[in-house]
Amino acid sequence: MEIDLTPQLALKVYEDNGGSYYSWSPSDLPMLREGNIGAAKLALHKNGFALPRYSDSSKVAYVLQGSGVAGVVLPESEEKVVSIKTGDALALPFGVVTWWYNKEDTELVVLFLGDTSKAHKPGEFTDFFLTGSNGIFTGFSTEFVSRAWDLEEKDVKTLVGKQSGKGIVKLEGNISLPEPKPEHRNGMALNCLEAPLDVDIKGGGRVVVLNTKNLPLVGEVGLGADLVRLDGNAMCSPGFSCDSALQVTYIVRGSGRVQVVGVDGRKVLETTVKGGNLFIVPRFFVVSKIADPDGLEWFSIITGTPNPIFTHLAGSSSVWKALSPTILQAAFNVDSELEQLFRSKRTSDAIFFPPPN
Repeated sequence: MEIDLTPQLALKVYEDNGGSYYSWSPSDLPMLREGNIGAAKLALHKNGFALPRYSDSSKVAYVLQGSGVAGVVLPESEEKVVSIKTGDALALPFGVVTWWYNKEDTELVVLFLGDTSKAHKPGEFTDFFLTGSNGIFTGFSTEFVSRAWDLEEKDVKTLVGKQSGKGIVKLEGNISLPEPKPEHRNGMALNCLEAPLDVDIKGGGRVVVLNTKNLPLVGEVGLGADLVRLDGNAMCSPGFSCDSALQVTYIVRGSGRVQVVGVDGRKVLETTVKGGNLFIVPRFFVVSKIADPDGLEWFSIITGTPNPIFTHLAGSSSVWKALSPTILQAAFNVDSELEQLFRSKRTSDAIFFPPPN
């Protein structure tokens, strides 16, 4: 049975006056289940507070909009309080407890992409909340909580029952959350809009790759990631992951055309994508994109490895340039003149091509 690769928007899962949580469902995007991938978004209004939680999946978080504060507690480690802003990426391994807060007028929006191969539900994240109306202590009897924390019963009832919010709340009053510490960002967060560029093609596009060198925690997450910004009308070279990885792509802004070609040379996807869309390219399938005049920006994770390898089918480093001329003649069944013309084109090392003159 063919799998539908059509890009999808996220659906709202729950909301409170402090914000909303959105997720992509495997029923709408079957490749999530097939590829053991989860995808979700958190949107916090001013004074919105995402209650402390941990997840059954390792993830990469990317700040799509706004600024705020994130609290991160690695297993058997102290709390890291990190200032976050648009363009920041954080790697969140298994067992990490996080909370998120927005004190600004602009909505804080954070994207989560991750691996659900060990999750309760393939293709979905399951969060376990430490507090709130669905917090883990609501399921324990008063006796158990009393003995665990050495508290009196009346204090337990207050502690467990006072917070009636679910997942997200709006903080009122004069409560002061811990201030972020600059040193806590080291190794915890990387701003993809300010980091050194891995690829920079004039009139074409720019790429920042997250890997074990610039964000060591991606090694524990086991995922690669990148931010790609394609200039107006520019093209991203056709290519595929040569280490059996799936590419999960979220369109941050702009729009453009996408084509994906699979087994037996069949085109399995031809569509226009725009901001908010999520789509997945299966293993070894070839994908190419052309930006509309306003450009195209996307954030992707690559499953299975923190340091993925791609093969591109155009440019000086493409596989075509490596093959012998007579092999190309025989493979295409063309004469040497056309083979030489084909080989002479795209001699630059680029993976992004500016629009034709």
